[in-house]
Amino acid sequence: MGSTIALNAGAGTLVWELRDAALPVWRHFGATVSTEGLPELATTRAPASYSLDDDVPLSVAPVSGLGWFGPEVLRLGRNGSALTIAFPGSAVTEAAASITFRSTDPIAGVELEQVFEAVGAAYVCRSSVRNVGTTAFSVDWLASALLPITGLAREVVSWRGRHNAELLECRESMPQQAWVREVRRGISGHGGPGGLLILDEGATFHAGQVRALQLAWTGDNRISVDRDDEGFWTLCAGAVLQPGEVVLQPGESWNAPNAIVAVSHTGRNGAAAAFHDAVRARLRWPGGAMRPRPVHLNSWEACYFDHDEERIVALAEAAASVGVERFILDDGWFRNRDDDTAGLGDWTTDPRKYPKGLKPLADRVNALGMEFGLWVEPEMVNPDSDLYRTHPDWALSVPGQDRPTARNQLVLDLRREDVREYLFGCLDALLTELPITYLKWDHNRDLAPAGGASQVRGVYDLLARVRRSHPRVEVESCAGGGGRNDAGMAEFCHRYWTSDNIDAASRIGIQRGFLSFLPPEVMGSHIAASPAHATGRRHSLAFRAAMAMTGHLGVEMDPRTLTEDERSELADWIAFYKQWRGLLHAGNVWLGDGSDGLRWQAQGRADEMLLFVIRADPPADRRPQPLPLPFCGNTGTWLVSLLRIAGGEGGHAAHSTQLFEAMKSVSQPFPADWLASSGLPLPPDKAETVTIFHLRKRT
Repeated sequence: MGSTIALNAGAGTLVWELRDAALPVWRHFGATVSTEGLPELATTRAPASYSLDDDVPLSVAPVSGLGWFGPEVLRLGRNGSALTIAFPGSAVTEAAASITFRSTDPIAGVELEQVFEAVGAAYVCRSSVRNVGTTAFSVDWLASALLPITGLAREVVSWRGRHNAELLECRESMPQQAWVREVRRGISGHGGPGGLLILDEGATFHAGQVRALQLAWTGDNRISVDRDDEGFWTLCAGAVLQPGEVVLQPGESWNAPNAIVAVSHTGRNGAAAAFHDAVRARLRWPGGAMRPRPVHLNSWEACYFDHDEERIVALAEAAASVGVERFILDDGWFRNRDDDTAGLGDWTTDPRKYPKGLKPLADRVNALGMEFGLWVEPEMVNPDSDLYRTHPDWALSVPGQDRPTARNQLVLDLRREDVREYLFGCLDALLTELPITYLKWDHNRDLAPAGGASQVRGVYDLLARVRRSHPRVEVESCAGGGGRNDAGMAEFCHRYWTSDNIDAASRIGIQRGFLSFLPPEVMGSHIAASPAHATGRRHSLAFRAAMAMTGHLGVEMDPRTLTEDERSELADWIAFYKQWRGLLHAGNVWLGDGSDGLRWQAQGRADEMLLFVIRADPPADRRPQPLPLPFCGNTGTWLVSLLRIAGGEGGHAAHSTQLFEAMKSVSQPFPADWLASSGLPLPPDKAETVTIFHLRKRT
């Protein structure tokens, strides 16, 4: 006689049916449901032609070889052959917010443990395999999650990208056979984290059912959606392992990376909110809580490698004068680092540029009222470095083969304890000697040859040791921009560098993709120079600043190159960010599209938020149409203020009306259901404009 168990999180429910002498089977992955009086699965499944006599439905731990023909949760090998696994059942443990399945094959000597835990409005799925036999076996694949997808699903939303063009959204119909997203570059990649959304018919940003998954993993990964000939799909995700990389001796185990899974009945925004909850739960802030996110100035685009103490002090003074709170010295400060051809691996200050070391500079930065941060790239080495000349064997390589460089650098083998020990010693010395509160931790190439999952775990190990030894230091994850923006880094880092492309128009799509997975307080967003270094395009300072407001604000330019009026304007935008950052980083993010090419996002709490209405291209319509805001709900009244219209300078002036002029000084009331259904009236705007509103619900 079967019985069901369920686990609720947010708007979702996972349901399994327990069976005697057999694995539990999946009954539901979707919206919140009750299971009282549910008929057994076997009573709903009539015999089907050309099928096995004994029915094989989708279990919690499907494996191939004995009747299941779909994706497998586990694939093992022994002595060069596939190892057939047969789990006769599963021991189930229920806790307040989790369910654990432990399945054992005593003949093969394999134990599989799967944990499903509710974390906020999301689920965290964990899988591990252990050798409980007497003979070794290899692990070829262990899924972090393998889930059923209803036949009502209609669309896959995913992201792809490259350096300077991260997170390009891709929308595709559900596959008739299989859909696969696989990354094999040694990092999670510029297409964003290993993740996707699956939309039911009619799902939008604000409504409809969405199932979502992202891997908390910084290495090679694979996600697949396979259609079963019964009419449903399976969603399978996990780390890609190198052949022979994981061999378990008796008693040893391998843990797959976590998968974060969400179900939303309020569209894509509900799924993003659940993801943000789960990622925030992984963040480890110095002191135990996030403090207001300080305004950065990063030196890279201000001077690249061409700097010395005098120039950097002048840059720091300019930064402090406009309200910057944290100054980061980027690449070029260490020995022989005049360009990208030399120096990586030798983490001591260049005496030509800083004859007295970095301490006088750091002290000067502190005296100006700013924190001091430093750029490092610990995982890399230049062949032209003392480290490489002493330890060429420390680089990832294949015996007898060439060592391909990228940006003139090789990758250190962090699978090796001696390499990690050396790097920790270098970082520990810097963090002990200098008043550093922030490390910008970079990673500027793909891995070739690959270091596999053990390389990723080595990086995690080094980061964890640095954080334990220097808990007051925050770390930024950077990999040629957005190459490692994933939840796996969230346990060690406090900010992500979204993209090396800071062009404000390019950042519209990049930042929306980022916010689909990760929360705004960890999204690095800087006010860039004009023209933008990555694209050569020119944008007004106001448009650049407004686009940077929605994340963790920084400046990526030399303020001394601005006119006096521009410096005043930059300082004003920095003050604006400081005024509102507590609200911007306090809670949810709502994304949406308006008519005539408008995009919008709101950030804040359920009763107060800032609304950013973004127009990239010139309007095609005579007048802007009202903007429906579904998050406003159907009851009560909202008070709306027009804070700023940023950008759109030059040419003919945009017209205004009495209402919009009044909204600049006095909040105007609107019924909630009017805003949700009919929409907020918008002032005329021009291309490259961000209109910023403040909304507060009347109590």
